[in-house]
Amino acid sequence: MTRRIQILAGVTLLLGSHGLALVGGGKESGPPPVNSAVVAETQFKKPEGPPPEVVVYASNLPKSALSEFDFWNDPASPGGRMVGTPNNGDQLDPPPENDPNVTFKVEVQRGVPYRCWIHMKVGVPKGKSQANMLWVQFSDAVDKENKEIFKPGTGSYLTAHGPAREGWTWVGCGLADPKWSEPPIYFRTSGEVTVRLQAGMEGVGFDQFLLSPGRFLEQPPSESVVKK
Repeated sequence: MTRRIQILAGVTLLLGSHGLALVGGGKESGPPPVNSAVVAETQFKKPEGPPPEVVVYASNLPKSALSEFDFWNDPASPGGRMVGTPNNGDQLDPPPENDPNVTFKVEVQRGVPYRCWIHMKVGVPKGKSQANMLWVQFSDAVDKENKEIFKPGTGSYLTAHGPAREGWTWVGCGLADPKWSEPPIYFRTSGEVTVRLQAGMEGVGFDQFLLSPGRFLEQPPSESVVKK
């Protein structure tokens, strides 16, 4: 049994066995008022979770990014190509010396720890070269005290030193002194930064560059190709 109780003009209360219901009558009411504070909070709320993985395939780089590096065909690489430098057996000098290098830009977020990995192809040793080393620099990278480090054109850099055996391997970007672990990389501002990979030894090559804020922050990829 249901009883109707008229309490206000155009509003009826239905009292029945299943509880109390409020029913509108007369003119139809418009949409409920919008809480502007809630809208503003939603619009400017920071996204949850880490920023995306930064993955660069060498096959997608323009020719202008290469200085004394060449594109080499390799069926195991994304896009079927990698980049490398010929091995004449000569010794190369670290930055700020301007030796063969690959330079490109990526998008990063400020204040986020990143780990750098390079999918390196160790070449055939020749003369003074073991064909297994790259020096790595970034624009806008900072240390814990917000001081600029690893800047292109300076003597500050990270080292990606691969094993002696030939072939493909993921190599972390660390400090030259082996007693220090591979440090996380931080950036001063969000947006576009420059990455510079300079050959530490002739004959070295790579097909992928990775800046990881999450998935590979503690360990290298297990797969040979990291999907974007």
